[in-house]
Amino acid sequence: MKLLVIGGGGREHALAWRLAQSARVQRVYIAPGNGGTDGGERLENVALTSIDELLSFARNQGIAYTIVGPEAPLALGVVDAFRDRGLKIFGATQAAARIESSKDFAKAFMARHHIPTAPYQTFDDAAKAKAYLTTQGAPIVVKADGLAAGKGVVVAATVAEACAAVDRMLDANAGSRVVIEACLQGEETSFIVMCDGKTILPLATSQDHKRLRDGDQGPNTGGMGAYSPAPLVTPALHNRIMREIINPTIHGMAREGIPYTGFLYAGLMIGAGPDATRRIDVLEFNCRLGDPETQPIMMRIKSDLADVFELAVNGRLDEATIDWDRRVALGVVMVAENYPAAPRTGDIITQLPADRDDCVIFHAGTRRDNGVLKTTGGRVLCVTALGDSVKRAQATAYAAVQQTHFDGQHYRGDIGWRALPASEAQT
Repeated sequence: MKLLVIGGGGREHALAWRLAQSARVQRVYIAPGNGGTDGGERLENVALTSIDELLSFARNQGIAYTIVGPEAPLALGVVDAFRDRGLKIFGATQAAARIESSKDFAKAFMARHHIPTAPYQTFDDAAKAKAYLTTQGAPIVVKADGLAAGKGVVVAATVAEACAAVDRMLDANAGSRVVIEACLQGEETSFIVMCDGKTILPLATSQDHKRLRDGDQGPNTGGMGAYSPAPLVTPALHNRIMREIINPTIHGMAREGIPYTGFLYAGLMIGAGPDATRRIDVLEFNCRLGDPETQPIMMRIKSDLADVFELAVNGRLDEATIDWDRRVALGVVMVAENYPAAPRTGDIITQLPADRDDCVIFHAGTRRDNGVLKTTGGRVLCVTALGDSVKRAQATAYAAVQQTHFDGQHYRGDIGWRALPASEAQT
């Protein structure tokens, strides 16, 4: 069968790579794809972006089903359009995608359904927002209400920094809003599930690294690396997350007439204390897989993922199971110069080691220009490795990073540090 993956980042490369390993899959098309999916085994880029183009392609090529990677096409209603024409697709409807496309919608939804999250207020007036910031003090979190490609969050250390973020976000476009919320303390983790409107299938746990520099310093980014599984999420915490966060969210959407299909990503803050009593709060919901969490998760899947998606698009996810590699997968993101502010593009990737069974380089911001691989965005590559421990996966990933080069490259040297004793953390 032939499949279509919508998107062009590292998440989509990892999805397509894993799907292409199914014996039942003849070809995986990626729209628009990137330099890593261009000409890969059973992978083919197609230069399509509009919903109408994607619909025509899926119909004319006899695509068995489509998987949506990024949030933007979901927010535009690509799933609704495909289903209206009888085409099978895995993703959230436009209405359901509001859980990510509007931070205000998500916060109000959580309040209605008693899902724990930080106290908040929403503003479309800068003066009122700044007055509120003055009364609340810092640290405090300022979020753009709409989609911002994973970069619309500022954790402000001072009121002045928060006020500057408000000005920047409200000046972005007419009618924009900001959500201001309390700054929660604890350890972040990612919890991702699949859903077909009825059944929930949790994926392997993972943990992202948002800050640009080692030791979780510097500005927030779209993600500098991730690993799976996350030791933080014990079986007891896993059960609580399902019971207190995921189930109420899926059931709440259904009660509001918005059956949830696709991936649901919960970014969580886990407080200190015993597992039975420590706080679990939702920092954000996303209507898609996380990036770079997807890359380690895909490395650990041993099942035929094409079969899992086929069950999901047919409303039979209750029949699906996923077998996981017991090893740790760890991904190090390599970014362009001046990321995340205004990343430089067009640099030639002059060194790139070959993929191995235990180490794969997933592309995000790359393209092939007359056979020459060049950078096209802020997050360029995610070097992802498997190992019997975090330390071994880390060693394999960083060895491959050392064999990779483009001018201006930057990466963190401590991905996975939270899962290691301080004396063993990579520097």
